[in-house]
Amino acid sequence: MKFLIVGLGSMGKRRIRNLQYLKAGEIIGFDLREDRRKEAEEKYNVKTFGDLGEALSENPDAMVISTPPDLHVKYALIAAQRNMHFFTEASVVNDGMDELIRLIKDKTIVAAPSCTMRFHPAIRKIKELVDSGFIGKPLVFTYHSGQYLPDWHPWEDYRKFYVARRATGAAREILPFELVWLTWVFGGVDTISCMKGKVSDLDVDIDDVYQVLLKFREGILGHLLVDVVARAPTRIFRLLGDRGTIEWDWTKKVVRVYDAEKKTWEDCPVDEGIPEKGYIVGEEMYIEEMRAFLMAIKGEGKYPYTFEEDRKILHLLYTAEKSSDTGAHIKVMQ
Repeated sequence: MKFLIVGLGSMGKRRIRNLQYLKAGEIIGFDLREDRRKEAEEKYNVKTFGDLGEALSENPDAMVISTPPDLHVKYALIAAQRNMHFFTEASVVNDGMDELIRLIKDKTIVAAPSCTMRFHPAIRKIKELVDSGFIGKPLVFTYHSGQYLPDWHPWEDYRKFYVARRATGAAREILPFELVWLTWVFGGVDTISCMKGKVSDLDVDIDDVYQVLLKFREGILGHLLVDVVARAPTRIFRLLGDRGTIEWDWTKKVVRVYDAEKKTWEDCPVDEGIPEKGYIVGEEMYIEEMRAFLMAIKGEGKYPYTFEEDRKILHLLYTAEKSSDTGAHIKVMQ
């Protein structure tokens, strides 16, 4: 197979690494920036193009779209119109998504929106424990996901890439990124209450904190804090059940489980792989996500997330923002 990577920034280069690790086939790249094309050519020995038409003339079988989020649908529509399989990175804007969903409805191509955290070994362990009933009925959770924005890409000025723009702001992007796995574990959301705002001195016009209360249809209550001001990067999760507790501290690479009957804790180590130089998150979940995309293309499995689901997740983001703007709890209409 031949893969066209659209966008050769941080995520585009990661997807090249993922596909090369999986020995997926030939890889070519497209980016308007010459410096990014040159870096991809030198580091990964891939052929690159500064003109999309020239890249498409190479007849790639699949497109991996790793542009800023507000450009995902633009390229996804091009891929769908050409009957190419395609993958897009995490979404934060839904402009054009309805048109895309209509276009791919009757096509046999694989259309794969990112759901990265569903491939994280800790998240998979948490879902396994919840589904097995090990801690009984899930009751309430709290989850904090944060990292200081200038540390996201320490090699470039945080004010000069898409996370500094209001529509694609960093915290705004991470909220649906986390909701993708929370809804996978706990099901649909019934009611949302949110407070968001800018609390830091970061030189960007974005909301840098989202405090969200969630009531799920199954009755579970949750608190989700997403921020880009935390000076120590963090993902800390705690779930209370009527027969036990699950804790996950991403920095410690372990899921801990408390058995209330035995009054004992058990540690379940998780291996997320080795981070690429300059990054703090291991590569494993990204590799597994690309593996799922490849398997779906080959007919060896179904990709586990759809654009219809992604549209619902973005609706949760917009509902949370409406809640903050109006000061009201809002029932989710889906």
